[in-house]
Amino acid sequence: MSRNLLLFAGVGLLFVLTGVFQSWNLALSILLMGLLSSIMALGVNIQWGYAGLFNTGIMGFTALGGLAVVLVSARPVPEGWAAGGSGIVAGLVIGAVSIAVAVQVWKRMPKGMGRNLLVPAILIAGFMVYRWVFDPAVTAVEANNPASAGNIGGLGLPSLLAWPVGGLLAAAAAWAIGKTALGLRSDYLAIATLGVAEIIVAVLKNEDWLARGVKNIIELPRPWPVPYETDLQKSAEFIDWATRWGFDPQGASMIVVKLLYVLLFGLVLLAVIWFSERALHSPWGRMMRAIRDNEVAASAMGKNVTKRHLQIFIIGSAVVGIAGAMMTSMEGQLVPGTYNPLRFTFLIWVMVIVGGSGNNWGSVLGGLLIGWLWLIVESLGPALMGQLTSMMAEGTLKAHLIDAAPHMRLLTLGVILLVVLRFSPRGLMPEK
Repeated sequence: MSRNLLLFAGVGLLFVLTGVFQSWNLALSILLMGLLSSIMALGVNIQWGYAGLFNTGIMGFTALGGLAVVLVSARPVPEGWAAGGSGIVAGLVIGAVSIAVAVQVWKRMPKGMGRNLLVPAILIAGFMVYRWVFDPAVTAVEANNPASAGNIGGLGLPSLLAWPVGGLLAAAAAWAIGKTALGLRSDYLAIATLGVAEIIVAVLKNEDWLARGVKNIIELPRPWPVPYETDLQKSAEFIDWATRWGFDPQGASMIVVKLLYVLLFGLVLLAVIWFSERALHSPWGRMMRAIRDNEVAASAMGKNVTKRHLQIFIIGSAVVGIAGAMMTSMEGQLVPGTYNPLRFTFLIWVMVIVGGSGNNWGSVLGGLLIGWLWLIVESLGPALMGQLTSMMAEGTLKAHLIDAAPHMRLLTLGVILLVVLRFSPRGLMPEK
């Protein structure tokens, strides 16, 4: 316990030093991303640390969380709905019904040529009807003022409501993936989830009617009770308060907004940790660890391994989806091009490995530590490289080193991972 407290104190000291020697605005920005990353790491730890499921599709579930904010909180576009909203909904319903009918026929009909011919016929006919209804509606929606709209918009509801919806969207996607992929070997499961994540991001980039594609959705509302900096700067009471304490009103407004985000994200993180710890130390958690350690023995004891794997896969993905919705709410925009596997899949895995898989508090520690390292090296790299190359003669090598400075974080991250795996193979806070 003393060692764990010292580790958390050391990470906290890193954020304090960042605020003292650089700026508190930067320190809080890094802390916010560290809190979000910690929540994502907890979701991955639920899947890997509890059940041994190797999910490399974290990016896709994060993107679905961001999409939930658009669908729930973005301004409605009545013209878009009038142009083709009903056709889009009808097309999606037709597609879902076609798949459901095909699944039921496959389950209920006896094996044979009849089933093998009827199921593809249902799917092909359903696909053709779906495209016949769906495509004209999409064309009509995307033709509606494409410069500033071209989509159906959202419901205009408070942003906080989008966070659980992001978890539900990710959970639904995890159920669909799990029903087909959880029977695969771990390496094939990793490939399948990575491919599905890329498909999700590709859909967000190309389906303009949904979230404007690569034209992005901006001006998404902030969650309550976080105000806008400009509103604070126009408030006479806030200006008087900042002046009285010797703060610059503009800088103080940014700090106050980030502190409110830290409070919100911290509460969500504590809630996820509390539920995760309760689940881990319950009979259900012991059963999940038994399945992880020896599937054959657990199955022999009457445990439904596939069902439990699906259950844990859904829960972990839902946590990641909530974190994705929180991040989009904070940024106030959905930019599909920013979702990449390095940041939203493999970096989260590094956090879990460094912190200690199977330990919820280790995932939090890894999220804060690697989140700090990932962002601080990006800002310090160019300055450090400038100092190191100051005595070098002008030339190709110096120019190359300075241009490559922003990528130092990849090298630093690799070194940190190797050092931790060498001296603490089970992570900084290993599972008991």
